[in-house]
Amino acid sequence: MKTNLKKLSQQTIVITGASSGIGLVTARLAAKAGAKLVLAARSEDALRQLTNEIKQAGGQATYVVTDVSRPEQVQHLAEVATSTFGGFDTWINNAGVSIYGKLEEVPVEDMRQLFEVNFWGLVNGSLEAVKHLKKNGGALINVGSVLSDITAILQTMYSASKHAVKGFTDGLRMELEMEDAPVSVTLIQPAAIDTPYPLHAKNYLERVPKHAPPVYAPETVARAILHCAATAERDVVVGGGGKAMIGLSHWTPALLDTFMEKGFAKQSKSDAPARPLEQNGLDRPMGNLQERGNYPGTTRETSYYTETVTTGSPRLRTALLVGAAGAGVAALATWLGTQKETTGPTPTDTQPARNGQPQAPGYSDN
Repeated sequence: MKTNLKKLSQQTIVITGASSGIGLVTARLAAKAGAKLVLAARSEDALRQLTNEIKQAGGQATYVVTDVSRPEQVQHLAEVATSTFGGFDTWINNAGVSIYGKLEEVPVEDMRQLFEVNFWGLVNGSLEAVKHLKKNGGALINVGSVLSDITAILQTMYSASKHAVKGFTDGLRMELEMEDAPVSVTLIQPAAIDTPYPLHAKNYLERVPKHAPPVYAPETVARAILHCAATAERDVVVGGGGKAMIGLSHWTPALLDTFMEKGFAKQSKSDAPARPLEQNGLDRPMGNLQERGNYPGTTRETSYYTETVTTGSPRLRTALLVGAAGAGVAALATWLGTQKETTGPTPTDTQPARNGQPQAPGYSDN
Protein backbone atom coordinates (compact mmCIF):
# COMPACT_ATOMS: atom_id res chain seq x y z
CA MET A 1 0.00 0.00 0.00
CA LYS A 2 1.34 3.40 -0.91
CA THR A 3 2.01 5.69 2.02
CA ASN A 4 0.53 9.13 1.46
CA LEU A 5 2.19 11.53 3.84
CA LYS A 6 0.63 14.90 4.57
CA LYS A 7 2.27 18.30 4.25
CA LEU A 8 3.86 19.43 7.48
CA SER A 9 1.30 22.19 7.90
CA GLN A 10 -1.43 19.51 8.05
CA GLN A 11 0.34 17.19 10.47
CA THR A 12 0.39 16.45 14.17
CA ILE A 13 3.89 15.36 15.16
CA VAL A 14 5.06 13.61 18.33
CA ILE A 15 8.71 14.27 19.26
CA THR A 16 10.55 12.56 22.12
CA GLY A 17 13.69 14.12 23.52
CA ALA A 18 12.27 17.53 22.66
CA SER A 19 13.92 19.54 25.44
CA SER A 20 17.37 20.01 23.86
CA GLY A 21 19.56 19.41 20.82
CA ILE A 22 18.08 17.77 17.73
CA GLY A 23 14.63 17.30 19.26
CA LEU A 24 14.39 20.95 20.28
CA VAL A 25 15.49 22.28 16.89
CA THR A 26 13.12 19.87 15.10
CA ALA A 27 10.22 21.06 17.25
CA ARG A 28 10.91 24.71 16.53
CA LEU A 29 11.24 24.15 12.78
CA ALA A 30 8.10 21.99 12.68
CA ALA A 31 6.15 24.66 14.55
CA LYS A 32 7.29 27.28 12.04
CA ALA A 33 6.05 24.99 9.26
CA GLY A 34 2.59 24.93 10.86
CA ALA A 35 2.59 21.45 12.41
CA LYS A 36 0.78 20.70 15.66
CA LEU A 37 3.21 19.31 18.21
CA VAL A 38 3.14 16.85 21.09
CA LEU A 39 6.43 17.30 22.93
CA ALA A 40 7.96 14.70 25.23
CA ALA A 41 11.00 14.61 27.53
CA ARG A 42 11.79 14.13 31.22
CA SER A 43 12.35 17.86 31.87
CA GLU A 44 8.98 19.44 32.66
CA ASP A 45 10.21 23.01 33.05
CA ALA A 46 11.89 22.94 29.64
CA LEU A 47 8.83 21.37 27.99
CA ARG A 48 6.50 23.95 29.52
CA GLN A 49 8.75 26.79 28.38
CA LEU A 50 8.99 25.41 24.84
CA THR A 51 5.23 24.85 24.61
CA ASN A 52 4.55 28.42 25.72
CA GLU A 53 7.12 29.72 23.23
CA ILE A 54 5.37 27.91 20.37
CA LYS A 55 1.92 29.04 21.42
CA GLN A 56 3.02 32.66 21.81
CA ALA A 57 4.30 32.53 18.22
CA GLY A 58 0.87 31.37 17.03
CA GLY A 59 1.53 27.63 16.92
CA GLN A 60 -0.22 24.69 18.54
CA ALA A 61 1.55 22.43 21.02
CA THR A 62 1.15 20.41 24.16
CA TYR A 63 3.65 18.48 26.26
CA VAL A 64 3.82 15.26 28.22
CA VAL A 65 6.57 14.50 30.74
CA THR A 66 7.76 11.11 29.52
CA ASP A 67 10.44 8.60 30.43
CA VAL A 68 10.52 6.57 27.21
CA SER A 69 12.00 3.56 29.01
CA ARG A 70 8.62 3.08 30.73
CA PRO A 71 6.00 1.66 28.32
CA GLU A 72 3.05 3.00 30.32
CA GLN A 73 4.36 6.55 29.98
CA VAL A 74 4.83 6.14 26.24
CA GLN A 75 1.28 4.83 25.98
CA HIS A 76 0.06 7.89 27.90
CA LEU A 77 1.96 10.11 25.44
CA ALA A 78 0.01 8.59 22.54
CA GLU A 79 -3.25 8.97 24.45
CA VAL A 80 -2.61 12.68 25.04
CA ALA A 81 -1.85 13.18 21.35
CA THR A 82 -5.15 11.50 20.49
CA SER A 83 -7.24 13.36 23.06
CA THR A 84 -5.69 16.75 22.23
CA PHE A 85 -5.35 16.65 18.45
CA GLY A 86 -7.33 13.58 17.39
CA GLY A 87 -4.25 11.48 16.72
CA PHE A 88 -0.85 12.00 15.09
CA ASP A 89 0.68 11.70 11.63
CA THR A 90 4.38 11.41 12.47
CA TRP A 91 6.12 9.96 15.50
CA ILE A 92 9.80 10.84 16.00
CA ASN A 93 11.83 8.69 18.40
CA ASN A 94 14.71 11.01 19.26
CA ALA A 95 15.28 10.59 23.02
CA GLY A 96 18.74 9.29 23.86
CA VAL A 97 21.57 9.26 26.41
CA SER A 98 25.25 8.42 26.22
CA ILE A 99 28.30 7.29 28.15
CA TYR A 100 31.97 8.12 27.55
CA GLY A 101 34.60 5.78 28.94
CA LYS A 102 36.50 2.53 28.58
CA LEU A 103 34.31 -0.56 28.81
CA GLU A 104 36.20 -1.98 31.78
CA GLU A 105 35.63 1.25 33.72
CA VAL A 106 31.88 1.67 33.06
CA PRO A 107 29.51 -0.13 35.47
CA VAL A 108 27.23 -2.68 33.82
CA GLU A 109 24.28 -0.97 35.53
CA ASP A 110 24.99 2.17 33.50
CA MET A 111 25.25 0.14 30.31
CA ARG A 112 21.85 -1.43 30.98
CA GLN A 113 20.26 1.94 31.72
CA LEU A 114 21.60 3.35 28.45
CA PHE A 115 19.93 0.48 26.57
CA GLU A 116 16.70 1.04 28.48
CA VAL A 117 16.49 4.53 26.99
CA ASN A 118 18.22 4.32 23.60
CA PHE A 119 16.94 0.92 22.52
CA TRP A 120 13.96 -0.12 24.62
CA GLY A 121 12.65 3.44 24.75
CA LEU A 122 12.71 3.52 20.95
CA VAL A 123 11.05 0.09 20.81
CA ASN A 124 8.33 1.31 23.16
CA GLY A 125 7.73 4.39 21.05
CA SER A 126 7.80 2.53 17.75
CA LEU A 127 5.32 -0.16 18.76
CA GLU A 128 2.96 2.37 20.30
CA ALA A 129 3.17 4.62 17.25
CA VAL A 130 2.60 1.79 14.78
CA LYS A 131 -0.64 0.75 16.53
CA HIS A 132 -2.06 4.17 15.64
CA LEU A 133 -0.32 4.81 12.30
CA LYS A 134 -1.49 1.51 10.77
CA LYS A 135 -5.06 2.81 10.94
CA ASN A 136 -4.67 6.09 9.07
CA GLY A 137 -1.12 6.06 7.72
CA GLY A 138 1.86 8.21 8.55
CA ALA A 139 5.56 8.21 9.30
CA LEU A 140 7.67 6.63 12.01
CA ILE A 141 11.10 8.25 12.21
CA ASN A 142 13.78 6.69 14.40
CA VAL A 143 16.92 8.68 15.12
CA GLY A 144 19.89 6.35 15.00
CA SER A 145 23.41 7.46 14.20
CA VAL A 146 26.30 6.78 11.88
CA LEU A 147 27.27 4.67 14.89
CA SER A 148 24.48 2.35 13.80
CA ASP A 149 27.08 1.15 11.27
CA ILE A 150 30.43 1.83 12.95
CA THR A 151 31.72 1.97 16.53
CA ALA A 152 33.27 5.05 18.11
CA ILE A 153 36.02 4.27 20.58
CA LEU A 154 35.17 5.42 24.14
CA GLN A 155 31.46 5.42 23.15
CA THR A 156 31.07 1.68 22.72
CA MET A 157 27.79 1.14 24.55
CA TYR A 158 26.18 4.09 22.78
CA SER A 159 27.38 2.63 19.48
CA ALA A 160 26.02 -0.80 20.43
CA SER A 161 22.62 0.68 21.25
CA LYS A 162 22.49 2.44 17.88
CA HIS A 163 23.44 -0.80 16.11
CA ALA A 164 20.43 -2.35 17.86
CA VAL A 165 18.22 0.56 16.80
CA LYS A 166 19.11 -0.04 13.16
CA GLY A 167 18.39 -3.78 13.39
CA PHE A 168 15.03 -3.18 15.04
CA THR A 169 14.03 -0.40 12.63
CA ASP A 170 14.92 -2.45 9.55
CA GLY A 171 13.00 -5.47 10.85
CA LEU A 172 9.91 -3.44 11.75
CA ARG A 173 9.94 -1.80 8.32
CA MET A 174 9.99 -5.18 6.57
CA GLU A 175 7.15 -6.54 8.70
CA LEU A 176 4.98 -3.52 7.93
CA GLU A 177 5.77 -3.86 4.23
CA MET A 178 4.69 -7.52 4.39
CA GLU A 179 1.38 -6.38 5.85
CA ASP A 180 1.09 -3.64 3.22
CA ALA A 181 0.63 -1.18 6.09
CA PRO A 182 0.46 2.53 5.12
CA VAL A 183 3.43 3.45 7.35
CA SER A 184 6.74 4.94 6.26
CA VAL A 185 9.63 3.83 8.52
CA THR A 186 12.82 5.91 8.36
CA LEU A 187 16.17 5.62 10.10
CA ILE A 188 17.99 8.95 10.47
CA GLN A 189 21.76 8.58 10.93
CA PRO A 190 23.42 11.82 12.07
CA ALA A 191 27.18 12.32 12.00
CA ALA A 192 28.76 14.50 14.71
CA ILE A 193 26.21 17.17 15.61
CA ASP A 194 26.88 20.23 17.77
CA THR A 195 24.34 19.53 20.51
CA PRO A 196 24.73 19.19 24.31
CA TYR A 197 25.26 15.43 23.77
CA PRO A 198 28.86 15.40 25.12
CA LEU A 199 27.86 17.57 28.08
CA HIS A 200 24.85 15.42 28.99
CA ALA A 201 26.72 12.11 28.72
CA LYS A 202 27.79 10.20 31.81
CA ASN A 203 31.51 10.68 31.62
CA TYR A 204 34.18 8.31 32.93
CA LEU A 205 37.01 10.12 31.13
CA GLU A 206 39.48 12.47 32.82
CA ARG A 207 38.37 15.31 30.53
CA VAL A 208 35.03 16.76 29.40
CA PRO A 209 34.13 15.03 26.12
CA LYS A 210 33.77 16.89 22.85
CA HIS A 211 33.04 16.01 19.25
CA ALA A 212 35.66 15.16 16.66
CA PRO A 213 35.46 17.13 13.39
CA PRO A 214 33.69 17.61 11.06
CA VAL A 215 30.72 18.71 13.15
CA TYR A 216 27.33 19.74 11.77
CA ALA A 217 24.56 21.98 13.07
CA PRO A 218 21.45 20.35 14.59
CA GLU A 219 19.40 22.09 11.92
CA THR A 220 20.91 19.73 9.33
CA VAL A 221 19.32 16.80 11.15
CA ALA A 222 16.03 18.59 11.84
CA ARG A 223 15.62 19.43 8.16
CA ALA A 224 16.25 15.79 7.22
CA ILE A 225 13.76 14.55 9.81
CA LEU A 226 11.02 16.91 8.62
CA HIS A 227 11.74 16.01 4.99
CA CYS A 228 11.10 12.37 5.91
CA ALA A 229 7.89 13.30 7.72
CA ALA A 230 6.48 14.49 4.40
CA THR A 231 8.41 12.30 1.95
CA ALA A 232 8.93 8.57 2.53
CA GLU A 233 12.61 7.62 2.82
CA ARG A 234 14.18 4.36 3.97
CA ASP A 235 17.19 5.95 5.67
CA VAL A 236 19.14 9.19 5.56
CA VAL A 237 22.72 9.81 6.70
CA VAL A 238 23.17 13.40 7.85
CA GLY A 239 26.65 14.73 7.11
CA GLY A 240 29.02 13.69 4.36
CA GLY A 241 31.74 13.04 6.93
CA GLY A 242 29.53 10.40 8.52
CA LYS A 243 28.83 8.74 5.18
CA ALA A 244 32.55 8.61 4.49
CA MET A 245 33.12 6.87 7.82
CA ILE A 246 30.47 4.27 7.03
CA GLY A 247 32.18 3.68 3.69
CA LEU A 248 35.50 3.22 5.44
CA SER A 249 34.00 0.58 7.75
CA HIS A 250 33.07 -1.49 4.69
CA TRP A 251 36.10 -0.82 2.52
CA THR A 252 38.96 -0.64 5.02
CA PRO A 253 37.77 -1.58 8.52
CA ALA A 254 41.30 -2.10 9.91
CA LEU A 255 42.29 1.39 8.72
CA LEU A 256 39.26 2.85 10.46
CA ASP A 257 40.17 1.00 13.67
CA THR A 258 43.64 2.52 13.53
CA PHE A 259 42.23 6.01 13.12
CA MET A 260 39.89 5.46 16.07
CA GLU A 261 42.75 4.31 18.28
CA LYS A 262 45.36 6.89 17.24
CA GLY A 263 43.29 9.94 16.32
CA PHE A 264 39.64 9.81 17.30
CA ALA A 265 40.20 8.97 20.97
CA LYS A 266 42.32 12.10 21.44
CA GLN A 267 39.90 14.27 19.45
CA SER A 268 37.04 13.17 21.75
CA LYS A 269 38.53 14.91 24.80
CA SER A 270 38.46 18.64 25.48
CA ASP A 271 41.04 20.53 27.55
CA ALA A 272 38.58 21.00 30.43
CA PRO A 273 38.81 18.68 33.44
CA ALA A 274 35.88 16.32 33.93
CA ARG A 275 32.91 17.59 35.89
CA PRO A 276 31.49 15.65 38.87
CA LEU A 277 30.22 12.25 37.71
CA GLU A 278 26.71 12.88 39.01
CA GLN A 279 26.22 15.69 36.50
CA ASN A 280 24.83 13.59 33.66
CA GLY A 281 21.68 12.97 31.66
CA LEU A 282 21.74 9.20 32.14
CA ASP A 283 20.70 9.40 35.78
CA ARG A 284 18.51 12.53 35.72
CA PRO A 285 16.84 15.02 33.34
CA MET A 286 19.16 17.70 31.95
CA GLY A 287 17.09 19.31 29.21
CA ASN A 288 17.20 23.10 29.36
CA LEU A 289 16.25 24.23 25.84
CA GLN A 290 19.90 24.24 24.78
CA GLU A 291 20.38 23.63 21.06
CA ARG A 292 24.18 23.71 20.76
CA GLY A 293 26.95 22.06 22.73
CA ASN A 294 30.61 22.64 23.52
CA TYR A 295 32.22 22.18 20.11
CA PRO A 296 34.92 24.88 19.94
CA GLY A 297 35.38 25.02 16.19
CA THR A 298 33.41 26.00 13.12
CA THR A 299 30.14 24.10 12.88
CA ARG A 300 28.96 23.21 9.37
CA GLU A 301 25.53 24.76 9.03
CA THR A 302 24.69 22.79 5.88
CA SER A 303 25.48 19.30 4.63
CA TYR A 304 25.53 19.46 0.85
CA TYR A 305 25.70 15.66 0.79
CA THR A 306 22.50 15.24 2.81
CA GLU A 307 20.64 17.95 0.92
CA THR A 308 21.52 16.23 -2.35
CA VAL A 309 20.51 12.72 -1.27
CA THR A 310 17.15 13.98 0.00
CA THR A 311 16.35 16.19 -2.99
CA GLY A 312 18.57 15.08 -5.89
CA SER A 313 18.02 12.55 -8.68
CA PRO A 314 18.62 8.80 -8.05
CA ARG A 315 21.64 8.87 -10.36
CA LEU A 316 23.19 11.76 -8.45
CA ARG A 317 22.51 9.99 -5.15
CA THR A 318 24.38 6.91 -6.36
CA ALA A 319 27.31 8.98 -7.54
CA LEU A 320 27.54 10.71 -4.18
CA LEU A 321 27.46 7.43 -2.27
CA VAL A 322 30.32 6.01 -4.29
CA GLY A 323 32.24 9.27 -4.16
CA ALA A 324 31.86 9.59 -0.38
CA ALA A 325 33.25 6.12 0.24
CA GLY A 326 36.20 6.51 -2.11
CA ALA A 327 37.08 9.98 -0.92
CA GLY A 328 36.80 8.89 2.70
CA VAL A 329 39.29 6.06 2.16
CA ALA A 330 41.73 8.42 0.49
CA ALA A 331 41.37 11.08 3.19
CA LEU A 332 41.90 8.68 6.06
CA ALA A 333 44.82 6.95 4.39
CA THR A 334 46.49 10.33 3.94
CA TRP A 335 45.81 11.29 7.57
CA LEU A 336 47.26 8.06 8.91
CA GLY A 337 50.23 8.31 6.61
CA THR A 338 51.23 11.79 7.71
CA GLN A 339 49.81 12.01 11.27
CA LYS A 340 49.73 15.77 10.66
CA GLU A 341 46.85 18.18 10.93
CA THR A 342 45.32 19.55 7.76
CA THR A 343 42.94 22.44 7.17
CA GLY A 344 41.16 21.39 4.00
CA PRO A 345 37.46 20.57 3.70
CA THR A 346 36.15 17.05 4.07
CA PRO A 347 35.72 15.17 0.79
CA THR A 348 31.95 15.26 0.86
CA ASP A 349 30.98 18.65 2.28
CA THR A 350 32.96 21.48 0.78
CA GLN A 351 32.77 24.09 3.55
CA PRO A 352 35.52 25.89 5.47
CA ALA A 353 37.33 23.52 7.79
CA ARG A 354 37.85 24.22 11.46
CA ASN A 355 41.14 25.99 12.08
CA GLY A 356 43.78 23.84 13.70
CA GLN A 357 41.82 20.58 13.75
CA PRO A 358 42.56 17.33 11.94
CA GLN A 359 40.02 16.88 9.18
CA ALA A 360 39.78 13.13 9.04
CA PRO A 361 36.08 12.24 8.63
CA GLY A 362 33.91 12.62 11.75
CA TYR A 363 31.50 10.28 13.52
CA SER A 364 28.13 10.49 15.22
CA ASP A 365 25.58 11.97 17.59
CA ASN A 366 21.92 12.53 18.48
